[in-house]
Amino acid sequence: MRAEIDFAGQSGRCRHKFAHPSDIFVAWKISDVPGVLAQASAAARQGAWALGHVAYEAAPAFDSSMRVHSPLAHLPLACFAVYEQAVEGTQRDHGMPTDIRPAAYDIGAKWSPTLDAEPAMACMEEIRRAIARGEVYQVNLTTRLRTRFSGDARSYFHALRRAQPAGYGLYLDGGAWQVVSVSPELFFDWTEAGVLTAQPMKGTAPRHDDAQLDAAAARVMRESVKERAENLMIVDLLRNDLSRVAEVGSVHVPVLFEAHALPTVWQMTSTVRCRTRGDVGLADIFAALFPCGSVTGAPKLAAMQAIRALETGARGVYCGALGVIRPGGHATFSVAIRTVMVDAVAGSAECGVGSGITWDSNAGSEWEEWQIKRRFLDRAVSLASGG
Repeated sequence: MRAEIDFAGQSGRCRHKFAHPSDIFVAWKISDVPGVLAQASAAARQGAWALGHVAYEAAPAFDSSMRVHSPLAHLPLACFAVYEQAVEGTQRDHGMPTDIRPAAYDIGAKWSPTLDAEPAMACMEEIRRAIARGEVYQVNLTTRLRTRFSGDARSYFHALRRAQPAGYGLYLDGGAWQVVSVSPELFFDWTEAGVLTAQPMKGTAPRHDDAQLDAAAARVMRESVKERAENLMIVDLLRNDLSRVAEVGSVHVPVLFEAHALPTVWQMTSTVRCRTRGDVGLADIFAALFPCGSVTGAPKLAAMQAIRALETGARGVYCGALGVIRPGGHATFSVAIRTVMVDAVAGSAECGVGSGITWDSNAGSEWEEWQIKRRFLDRAVSLASGG
């Protein structure tokens, strides 16, 4: 199992390539997921690297009342590969690999959504009715985009990395499937000293070539009552989630409503932080936080039930977690958005997009946000072709 990572971090980017794992821990059953996390964490504490994913449908492993679709048959609920060391020299690799060729893969020009505009907007209106009934405050509704794919998924990973170079890039090759992710969203960072940081992302605006229009778009997003309310709902949810593993009184919010510039969109994040108790392990962190509230809504259980009723199938890796556990135990996981799942057997690729639906949401505007969020896919094609 090959893997590659390009993660943001407070001390600089973590860029490494990996090959020939010494062990692979896989969970196909819900009951096996916590054990896989514990095994991966233990291997890292003993000096190895562990890279892997936890699918959205693994959520009942941490709370049996969470409602999800049946898992994808070809994708493990959790999978972590353990490596004794990174490939020599990759610590100094700050540029794009020289062996990547755009012609090494072929991807379809058209991505077909599982939800077209009319049914998607009908689902959004149903969520607003649920909000009016007092059942939920926010639901993160999503759709899957699908197209054909053949060739080298690692080459495609680097095309996407060019299109969106900041954030949390991760490539995992499971043989029959490959995960290709350039997520901009931190799920959590948990240091060996017990500092746990989450950075939920809620609030989106399009980028513009004109500098004045671009700055105005960021300002409107930061000042929008709707966007701030949507962000704050998830901040409150994350504060509650972190409190389940935190030392008493340590949960705080050092940053609210911060605008981040990505190549195709502005995104608004807030930062929630705590110090974890001494008895907490990685599986406990997942039990407290997973899935991230930014991809469920609030309250989490009710929002997930609405997602199960309205979405047509499993999310898979999308909206799950992707990450690395460094030697010693420092764990960093992204929220698996801006993530493409390649099915090497079927010769296809799938990418999810979505948004948080609140009472103030306008269905047409939310649909437009979905189109804005998928621009990173088109940008990768444009850059690969020299456009």
